[in-house]
Amino acid sequence: MNKMKRVLPFLMAVVLVSVFLPGCAPKTEASNTHAVVFKSTGNPFGEKLMDGFEAAITEKGGTVIRRAPDLPTAEAQIQIIEQLIAQKVASITISANDYDALQPVLTNAKAADIQIVTADSSVNPASRSVHINQADTQLIGETLVEAAFDQAGGSGEIAILSATSQASNQNAWIAVMEETLKQPKYANLNLVKIAYGDDLRDKSTSETEGLIASYPNLKVIVAPTTVGIAAAAKVITDRNLIGTVKITGLGLPSEMADYITNGSCPYMFLWNPIDLGYLAGYAALALAGDTITGAAGDQFDGGKLGSYTVVNASDGGTEVILGPPFKFDAANINDWKDVY
Repeated sequence: MNKMKRVLPFLMAVVLVSVFLPGCAPKTEASNTHAVVFKSTGNPFGEKLMDGFEAAITEKGGTVIRRAPDLPTAEAQIQIIEQLIAQKVASITISANDYDALQPVLTNAKAADIQIVTADSSVNPASRSVHINQADTQLIGETLVEAAFDQAGGSGEIAILSATSQASNQNAWIAVMEETLKQPKYANLNLVKIAYGDDLRDKSTSETEGLIASYPNLKVIVAPTTVGIAAAAKVITDRNLIGTVKITGLGLPSEMADYITNGSCPYMFLWNPIDLGYLAGYAALALAGDTITGAAGDQFDGGKLGSYTVVNASDGGTEVILGPPFKFDAANINDWKDVY
């Protein structure tokens, strides 16, 4: 009897440790709640992405938590992720504001058996299971340089209006653009500045005005961000600079239809953000359901989009590519402006 009294406290301690240590909590019921976190509030691209994600999860009977911070900072996203860990969600899909800064909190999430998917803007490979890439990074960068070359008439000053300086997708596209500009074909194009509007309309507007004031011979502004391209096109329109400074990049048809029609943006590119979020949702479901691990070669059902395969990404991690960028111009913009 005395021996039993000595053993019982030890067994109770073991049980308590197994319950309360991070990553050791026994699962009594699998969570079917999936979270999606965008860069910041008030971003139409982000809203459409989250709509697509929610559609995928609810198709399979899951519950969705949609979150976005007021400002596009890593610190704000970290606070949201900490809250989601406490809520014991099955997965977190995030469009990251920083490639490396989220690693500690995402490591904690993974230790709590939460699957991590990135969409649109990734984190480093150690922080994610898989990245959902809207299109091939190399192809996007090359496409944007060719558009600038075309709209500038083959020569002259161009500038880039990006989102935040930490956005991994923007930085990857810009790196490809800078490398592509070294090709002999583009020798007469002069990239004068890379400006950052932080995916905020007011700052993107002021950065555009600054580019115009600083470079009076500027021919083309390339904005690989939906917030930046709309802000830049409005500035060009309001200042009666249509035809003098042209805008291209990545934009939402619903926001850019008027600017394509009036000629301030002859054409631009994008993919369907609803489909991007939808595919991310199905990837999150596959990971949480142990259908895939996120390794190259894994295949999973993408719902209405069909079957997809996980491939190696250029940063050493893995990714799933939605498809090639689509060109929007005066001939087709009216077909798309009411879609997204």
